[in-house]
Amino acid sequence: MPKFYTLLLCLFIAISPVKAQKPVAATPGYPVIINKDTLFKFYTAQGLFTPTERAQIVTKRINGLIQRLDFVADSLKLTHDSALSVITYKSEIVFAVNEQDSKFSELSRKALADNYYTLLKQRLKTATETYNLKELAIQVGEAILVFALLIFLIWLVNRAFAWIGSRIVNSWTRRVDALAQKGAPANYVNRLLPFINTLLRVVKFVVIILLVYLSLPVLFYIFPWTKPIATQLLGYVINPLKSIALAFLRYIPNLLTVLVIYVVTRYIVKFIGFIATEIKNGAFTIRNFYPDWAIPTYNIIRVILYAFMFVVIFPYLPGSQTKVFQGVTVFLGVLFSFGSSSAISNMVAGIVLTYMRPFKVGDRVRLGEVTGDVIEKNLLITRVRTIKNEDITIPNSSILSGHAVNYTSSAKTLGLILHSTITIGYDMPWQTIHRLLIDAALATEGIQPEPKPFVLQTELNDFNVGYQINAYTDMPKKMALIYSELHKNIQDKFNEAGVEIMSPHFTSIRDGNGIQIPDDYKPEGYKSPGFNVNKAE
Repeated sequence: MPKFYTLLLCLFIAISPVKAQKPVAATPGYPVIINKDTLFKFYTAQGLFTPTERAQIVTKRINGLIQRLDFVADSLKLTHDSALSVITYKSEIVFAVNEQDSKFSELSRKALADNYYTLLKQRLKTATETYNLKELAIQVGEAILVFALLIFLIWLVNRAFAWIGSRIVNSWTRRVDALAQKGAPANYVNRLLPFINTLLRVVKFVVIILLVYLSLPVLFYIFPWTKPIATQLLGYVINPLKSIALAFLRYIPNLLTVLVIYVVTRYIVKFIGFIATEIKNGAFTIRNFYPDWAIPTYNIIRVILYAFMFVVIFPYLPGSQTKVFQGVTVFLGVLFSFGSSSAISNMVAGIVLTYMRPFKVGDRVRLGEVTGDVIEKNLLITRVRTIKNEDITIPNSSILSGHAVNYTSSAKTLGLILHSTITIGYDMPWQTIHRLLIDAALATEGIQPEPKPFVLQTELNDFNVGYQINAYTDMPKKMALIYSELHKNIQDKFNEAGVEIMSPHFTSIRDGNGIQIPDDYKPEGYKSPGFNVNKAE
């Protein structure tokens, strides 16, 4: 009996290893397939990867090696350590063999790894030689196609810009001819045509350069070994655009805030402008506020509101918190301060003149040595047109520091007094001179009969008396013409009365000289008196 039990125990021990291997042998393997051919299989997992995932990853890595035109199979390396046998290519891991893999083979882990390494080198040599020739031919064909497409696009761009240029030239020529028929300066217009042609050529050149630049990444991407260059070239364009797009998206909340502030300010300015226009047109009035103050006041308030708006939105501007942006704004502020001192003084003077109201547009004025009509008045300058049609620009600071004479402000209410002075000798009665001057004034067109002209005796000189005729007019813009007519009438009235307007310096020694009036006004038979010479005893 003991021998029988001993025999059964030996039989159990002999059979038990076979039973333990059955589930292992029955485990399905997951193949690594290269060019539709199974290279080997994985039966176990490794790390976090299941056998299926492990086989897929290794297949992808090996196919990636095949597609590399710079791949050399002899560069594959096999290293062993205590737990793994690793096959690498230029420091890149292809796959590893672990102890569990050897349990599905009669070989040890190192021997199994040596077999995989030898098999992989042989298969990859054959596969890369076949793949390289075929893939290179395809890649060269694709490159030729891209190059041909680039040539076609460049030709198309040239034709398109040539057509656009011809259309512009033809349209321009027709317009110039039409303008020339209407008397427009066609020569000046023709000088713009070369500029437009040059601009078209620049745009065409930029488009062609852009096409060439965008085609280079496509060409480089065709060949595996130049794909990094393609990625880099695209990055030069895509990365800035991506940064701009992301910056714009991040700026949208601030942009909405800026838009709200601008819209509110804009409508406030429009409302104030409406009120100013109504005051100017006389729709309603404000006590002690003149209508001609409305628009200048509106302009000042508008500038203040927009300046305040800029101060409010400044923190929301992109880059406003950077040192560069702040430095540029300070630099511009310093330049503005140093370069606009005279402009600011003129602006301040313009504001002061606005509220002083010394004159308004359309008034006849004398500013310094300039006399004429005001045709423009703003914060910086005042423009005057003289009676000779000379447009003279005067800085407001010069007007404020000098004196201004307004001939129009009281002409319609009190009347503008025109005056002229003549000198007559003491031998003529002053009553006669007064009457003749007043008659001459009343005979002048533009002189008002009421209030009546009057005469002032301004000087009692050594040889004569100064008589000043003063007459009212409500037409200050015709001052020069009225003065001329007044002087002509004074001559006529004095000649008719036989009173000569002559310097007493002459008449005091004239003795035998004739009277100095026109012959038509001399008495009939008039003869010059002889010289009275008294012979001394």
